[in-house]
Amino acid sequence: MPHVLLIEDDASVRDGMELVLRRHGYDVDTAATGEEALALLDGDRGAKVELVVLDLMLPGLDGFEVCRRIRTRTTTLPVIMLTARGDDQDIVTGLEAGADDYVVKPVTAPVLEARIRAALRRAEPSPPVPEAADGGGLHIDRAGLVVTKNGTPVPLPPTELRLLLELSASPGRVFSREQLLASVWEHTFLGDSRLVDAAVGRLRAKLEDVPAKPRYVQTVRGFGYRYGPL
Repeated sequence: MPHVLLIEDDASVRDGMELVLRRHGYDVDTAATGEEALALLDGDRGAKVELVVLDLMLPGLDGFEVCRRIRTRTTTLPVIMLTARGDDQDIVTGLEAGADDYVVKPVTAPVLEARIRAALRRAEPSPPVPEAADGGGLHIDRAGLVVTKNGTPVPLPPTELRLLLELSASPGRVFSREQLLASVWEHTFLGDSRLVDAAVGRLRAKLEDVPAKPRYVQTVRGFGYRYGPL
């Protein structure tokens, strides 16, 4: 039974979502504030949490800051953020803070449950494939799921790791955003392409010597992305 932490300040929304998740077989903890959620994650039950559903508009610590603090604690815990407005800047800021996915409220039960299942699958170990060639100090251990840069481990959240594995499995091949959405996020809506762009930006910040001049995750204008290195 997957264990989900739901962080939502609106009691009626929180209760409704908790009921839906429990009916779908999830074990659920809830928190009404970011402070309460972080305290829970630092406690005994925090070790059991396998995924976080996080509302952005929280009293006190907002969802953006909560997401950043979660990422300082762990890179492997999937975070799905909830946004009421679907505002582009909010979504981009949330993704840059380390969220793996987002849904716009009001969200239907099938959509939320599908996004959770997809995020949990991304957090599972990938099947081993031939190891990508080293280049420019970057080494990808595809069997051990470890990425190092100049011998130093580079911790990556599951979504970013899946994206890197997908790109690096075929060096030089150009992947469209639609292809990456389908293979990494299991989405089919092109409007979600900002998920790809945000994850690429986070990868570059961690892997590249000069993120504005990437060697590993390169943009092919008008088409998508490819893995170098150059």
